[in-house]
Amino acid sequence: MSMRILLTGHEGYIGAVARRVFADAGHDVVGLDTGWYVGCDLGPAPSPIPSIEKDIRDVEVDDLVGFDAVAHLAAVSNDPIGELDPDTTYEINHRASVRLAEVARHAGVPRFLFSSSCSLYGAAGTDAPLDEESGFDPVTAYGHSKVLAEQDISPMADDSFSPTYLRNATVYGSSPRLRGDVVVNNLTGIAFDTGRIEMTSDGSPWRPLVHVADVANAFLAIAEAPRDLVHDEAINIGRTSENYRIRDVASIVESALPGSTVSFAEGAGADKRDYRVDCSKLERLLPHATPSRTVADGVRELIEDYGRFGVTLDQINGRQFTRLRRIDELMAEGRLDEKLRWRAAVAA
Repeated sequence: MSMRILLTGHEGYIGAVARRVFADAGHDVVGLDTGWYVGCDLGPAPSPIPSIEKDIRDVEVDDLVGFDAVAHLAAVSNDPIGELDPDTTYEINHRASVRLAEVARHAGVPRFLFSSSCSLYGAAGTDAPLDEESGFDPVTAYGHSKVLAEQDISPMADDSFSPTYLRNATVYGSSPRLRGDVVVNNLTGIAFDTGRIEMTSDGSPWRPLVHVADVANAFLAIAEAPRDLVHDEAINIGRTSENYRIRDVASIVESALPGSTVSFAEGAGADKRDYRVDCSKLERLLPHATPSRTVADGVRELIEDYGRFGVTLDQINGRQFTRLRRIDELMAEGRLDEKLRWRAAVAA
């Protein structure tokens, strides 16, 4: 059955893939995005879709009337931007997400899919995989904002409003709106251009990893799932076998790029973000949504696309593919203010 779905953050890294996945499944997709990353393309820009150009902090009931589901991806998307101004991170990722859920509920939208993150597990202090009942120990504003949003959206769940919290593992893989600042994409990009894989930590921390297309497919499967199966449920999005130490990721990249070498930065220590994740709940509830790709698959795909589009180290670490650099550029140009809103003169 076709649904009308509002996809927030459709101009971003995951959104550029998810919009295609939803549309290919026969759904009527409308985007909502403020446009921070428009033009940050890998290859041709994504095909346009009907959209609402609006900051999620400003969404009103009338914007959401008539939708069957909201898939909420829009956020301050990583730890470095999150630490730039933690209050703005909380304003967007926590308070605006809760308000969006309230607005959706008042508009009569029956399903709300919240893009959460395994970052909320934070510094686990154990090698045992964490499931959805495990405690939270976020080490960044980004991770903490996801905890607060889940906790404040959950009380809205009732017979007419059904939220689900998709706790994505660390995402990687090629997208029309590539991110070069996520670990697999970054290590692959550096090695592709320089032949060197330079680690900024000692490589010992564990991290769950998931391909961007598998995240999009999980959103589709949960949007289409029987309501009672996913009502007010938190679900880790990934595959339990796809937990890696960062040094193992570097070894996968090294194997895929003959002649490349791994080195560790002088005095490199461990990253505080260290956790493994149990994703068996997703496989149990929605076996067809279990991720099918491995990190090795994603690295090969990235190498192919980096070659096809002539991606350089300057692009990987620059404003085109690094989110913090893009935000810094927009602020330096006076286009965004300190709260990451478009300045009125620019908007006009």
